[in-house]
Amino acid sequence: MIDSPLVTKTLFTIGPVPVTEPVVATWGLMAVLTLAGLIATRSLTLSPTRYQAMLELIVAAIEDQIKGTMRLTPKPYVPMIGTLFLFIMVSNWSSLVPGLEPPTAHIETDAALGLIVFCSIIFFGMSARGVGGYLRTFAEPNIVMIPLNFIETFTRTFSLIVRLFGNVMSGVFIIGIILSLAGLFVPIPLMALELLIGTIQAYIFTVLTMVFIGSAVGSGESAGPTGEKS
Repeated sequence: MIDSPLVTKTLFTIGPVPVTEPVVATWGLMAVLTLAGLIATRSLTLSPTRYQAMLELIVAAIEDQIKGTMRLTPKPYVPMIGTLFLFIMVSNWSSLVPGLEPPTAHIETDAALGLIVFCSIIFFGMSARGVGGYLRTFAEPNIVMIPLNFIETFTRTFSLIVRLFGNVMSGVFIIGIILSLAGLFVPIPLMALELLIGTIQAYIFTVLTMVFIGSAVGSGESAGPTGEKS
């Protein structure tokens, strides 16, 4: 249970740099996901096993979501979108591990995820349209909108950060309070609900990311850095 969403405990320092609990938890989740990915893809075959078929179904679902949301060829975006969704979902679920604080319940982790999305929007937008073409989108539909469009690039990313932080942090606090008042077994249905909410929050975050990237790329214009058309 976290004492404050804005205060983090320093576990150790690397030179002058403090390493906090959310950072260590993030490293641990990254290691687990990386290891799981390596194990899952080390023996792929043309005749898939049930396990490989399940993985292919997950990838196909992500591709279909990208195609339906962005109206673009999904291949250039699957690694980034898929990794973002899996990390946020597993991070949200980690709130159910005793003694482990989910990294997404801390504002600095969500800010880092928001920064990744912000940079991805610029990267994919410039890759698809070129630098000049991307910058011209700030003057759409007319030049008067440049200040508002510029501000929007920051505010929509900020809204992602606040939404994820608020929902995950509040869920952790509620479970902790009920657990302290009602004992171990009563909050189990609430924990199951927390799994569902964690998945939904990861889904919302990634879908909005797709919408923002699709807007920067331009619907139907290009699939991104590979230059494939939708």
